[in-house]
Amino acid sequence: MSADANGDVLDLEFDSDGLVAVIAQDAETDEVLMFAYATREAIEATRESGRAHYYSRSRDELWEKGTTSGHVQRVREIRVDCDADAVLYRVEQEGGACHTGHRSCFYRTLDGENVGERVFDPDDVYE
Repeated sequence: MSADANGDVLDLEFDSDGLVAVIAQDAETDEVLMFAYATREAIEATRESGRAHYYSRSRDELWEKGTTSGHVQRVREIRVDCDADAVLYRVEQEGGACHTGHRSCFYRTLDGENVGERVFDPDDVYE
């Protein structure tokens, strides 16, 4: 990912809403943890802080993963796909990545079988 002298992201292909797809992956196990979107501001905040930032379409705001839950993602590497329209955050995940309490948002099969580990009770974390 190239950047100008100010560290701004230059070569990502943001969609018409100014968003780019982001996958968070455990840097040690390669487990896919979650999918979200990011704006240029979120990517820049991630690069500056070393903690994962995303853009919430439902709340229409930038958010740092773990601010409410304490389940932060420390970003070890940011990769960009070949078309520059998707980003991969390779992270160290503290606690669970999913708001349902599971380690990964991909905790069930298409047939509805629960195959993921629940690591926290969301009722204890979210109001």
